[in-house]
Amino acid sequence: MKNSSPTLGKVYLVGAGPGAADLITLRGARLLAQADIVFHDSLVEPEMLELCPQAVKVPVGKRCGKLSSAQQFINKRLIDASKQYKTIIRLKGGDPMLFGRADEEIRTLKDVGVEVEVVPGITAALAGAASLQQSLTLREISRSVAFITLAQAADDSNALVNQDKPQPISNPSADTLVYYMGRKDAVKIAQQLIEQSSNQSASTPVHIMEAVSTKRERLWSSTLGELAIGKANDWFDSASPALIMIGEALKDTTKTFNNSESSSSEIDNSLQDRQVFTNSLRRA
Repeated sequence: MKNSSPTLGKVYLVGAGPGAADLITLRGARLLAQADIVFHDSLVEPEMLELCPQAVKVPVGKRCGKLSSAQQFINKRLIDASKQYKTIIRLKGGDPMLFGRADEEIRTLKDVGVEVEVVPGITAALAGAASLQQSLTLREISRSVAFITLAQAADDSNALVNQDKPQPISNPSADTLVYYMGRKDAVKIAQQLIEQSSNQSASTPVHIMEAVSTKRERLWSSTLGELAIGKANDWFDSASPALIMIGEALKDTTKTFNNSESSSSEIDNSLQDRQVFTNSLRRA
């Protein structure tokens, strides 16, 4: 007797990396080239989607303060796609396993028998450090790093219940701090660190980076004290993802920053050689 149950496709949670199309992993690029359908979030650059011209592309953006797809809706779309397509890509900015709600998607898919594979990507904090050419750790100065977000999911059923409770890890004790999605809380973050943290002070270096690794990359560099009084407020671009990097390891010894702004004109967001993705890939 034949098995009448349908064969389900496989879902790949792929990290798109920090932004530049040529910073995706070789495995991620190969899978995009083979994808039947790609569900991509709002942090994925248009150039990245050029790697999968054959695929159906479905935006499932999730941006704080903007119209977004509810997580439950995304989960259902992935399940439905697994019944129609062989290779399904869930393309996430940065790394899927960092502030990407990957656990919810993995659990939901496995519960209905859909095979899942995770392909890691370069997270924005590491790309930001590379762009600055300053390590997040530094001997005798920084032995620990914390990645933090204060953002809460708009579709979180517990959000309203817990909105009056203190945010977890509001004052982490790591030597170097990297805040994701911290634009609207930037002043509050700086004020609390100055008042309550033993590792930071008003003179602690701060770098704020937007659109890391892309042609639109921007940098604001100063101190926690300047950030705490709102000196970066008018600099922020609400259309770009922002990263706030704080710590003595990030002090630039080659030049002095004073509310500086720079634009990375040397970063090329185009693929250096498209053939690297088509002819030189190993089987993942």
